[in-house]
Formats: sequence, structure tokens, C-alpha cells
Amino acid sequence: MTRPIAFSARIGGTAASPGALADRAVLAEESGFDQVWTGNDLFGHSGLVALVAIAMRTTRIGFGSGVMDPVSLHPAQIASFASALQELSGDRFRLGLGAGSDVFYSWAGLTPPPPVVRTRQAVIAIRALLEGRSPAGLEGVADGWTEQAVLREPRPTPIYVGALGPKMIEMTGRLADGALSLCLPPRHVFGVIEQITAGAEKAGRSIEDLDVAACVWVSISDDRDEARALLARHIAVYSGSLSTEALAANGLDPEEFARTQQLMLEGREDDAVASVTDSMLQLGIVGEAAEVIDQCGALIDAGARHISFGPPMAPDPGRALRLLGDQVLPALRAMF
Repeated sequence: MTRPIAFSARIGGTAASPGALADRAVLAEESGFDQVWTGNDLFGHSGLVALVAIAMRTTRIGFGSGVMDPVSLHPAQIASFASALQELSGDRFRLGLGAGSDVFYSWAGLTPPPPVVRTRQAVIAIRALLEGRSPAGLEGVADGWTEQAVLREPRPTPIYVGALGPKMIEMTGRLADGALSLCLPPRHVFGVIEQITAGAEKAGRSIEDLDVAACVWVSISDDRDEARALLARHIAVYSGSLSTEALAANGLDPEEFARTQQLMLEGREDDAVASVTDSMLQLGIVGEAAEVIDQCGALIDAGARHISFGPPMAPDPGRALRLLGDQVLPALRAMF
């Protein structure tokens, strides 16, 4: 692949306020990142207000929603919001879309179509709206659109999809401009690239047309033990949310994660963290700057062209961004 290498930071973390997220975006811009992405969850912290703050407080860096869902937000509203952010930021916004959570939807009494279907429908409809067209009559969109469904001030915006499963990844290759794929472990990105390539080729496109972000967990510190402990705690918290099939397919032992999850369920969090093995730590990138450089360098050397650094990062997210910006990114740019 010849696509330029990009580095982004997923800055949502535990920061709830728009001001805190904007502060992190400014720091990421100063630290040399190419993009930042905020979170946005139904019944969780909204990242939408923060996107406006980021647009107004930064000047260079690209920024995106990671991700909006097309169920609690109508595709027409999403397209309108994206166009406005493009105008406000000088075309630096990237629209991240995802299927959202069926559990959260059930809390709100929402019964949407299946995840791949609703995401596909939204991508096609939103792209048409952003190009100044109505989605009415387009193959693959939901019923009900009319010819009057046209934005007053459309502004083309790159569309990324938060893709995890094979069908969603393949659809992303066919229809989207980029992919936000959580890669646990990081080497999982190569399987994602293969699946996206297959989808792109079905649509007569090239993988070079897409920005495929390897969204990895990274824990970086001047103290390796501290970095390891932080990632171990993060893995313990999420040990019950990981696909056993995906773990096994990547050479990890699901039983190890099951034991850790059982300790979490018993309320023994410290014991659960202590049970995280070196093998389980392969889910993320961990260590001092030199170790992070080596691990990221291996991914880039094997074909990855966008690495997205996400939580837990470090006890101090600002310190993590500075370590990545001062030591890791310059070294990787010099190497590649």
C-alpha cells in the first residue's frame, strides 16, 4: 500500500466535558497527530458538542465522530450536522458512523433493522444528502424518502464506519471512505485489511481509496510496570465483552479471559487485574516509548497505514499524548 501513514488519537476516555475534550484535541494537534476522534454513545457521554468545540479551538488537525448512530439520530440530521461542521472547520471533519447498541435501543423502545442493514442504509442516504441529492429511489436505502429530502447547504464529508464483524467490514469496503476497526490484538488489522479489500474490489474500488484505521489499545509510560498495570486493568474490565471466537482466532486462550471475568463478577477486581497474563496483554500495545515504537513499527512494516491510539493510554492522558507526540510519532515518521 502506498497511502501515506497517518496517526490519530481517540480522546474520549473518561473526559465528559466538551472543554476537556477540546483541550485534548489541542494537545494532540500540538503533538503532531493527524486526526482525533471523540466517542458518542446513547445514554453515555455525548461527543457531539465537543466536536463543535474542537472545530473552533483547532486549526490543522482532522477530527471525527467515533461514532454517531443512525437510529437515535436520523440520517438527515447526521448529514446536516456533518455539513455544518465541515463549514465551521474548513473541511476538517470526518463523519464516523456505527450501528449502535441494540441493548441501548431497547432501553429507549427502539427496534431498528439489523446492524449491517441499518448502517448500509445510512451510509448510502447520508452520502447522497451530503452531495446535494435526495436518497429517494436509491438502491439500498430505507423506504420513505421523497424527492424533497434534500439538504439546503450540503457539504461533502468523508464517511467512516465503525466496523467489527466480517459483514460490516465487507460493506465498509464497498461503500465507505474509511474504517474504524477495533483491532484486538493489533495484528487483527491485517485480517480487516483483507476483508475491506475484498469489499472494495466487489465495488470496483481499491483499498487505496480507503483510510483504514487500526484502532488499538495503547498504554504508554516512562515506567513499563505502570503501563502494564494500566492495560491489565483495562483488559480485566472488558474481559467479558470480548468475542471468544475472535480471541481463539488470534491465538489467545478464551479460558484465561473467562477466569478474569469470573473474578470481576465476584467483585475481586484487584485479583482479576493480577490474573491478566502476558499473553492476554497482547490485546494492546504496552510499554515505554521504545517498545511502543517497535510494536507500531511492526504493524506499519507489515502494511498498516493508519494507527489510532486509544484508551487507556496512561494515568495522565495529556502525558500520554506528549510521549506519543514527542517520541513515538517522530520516530515512526522517520522510519517510514
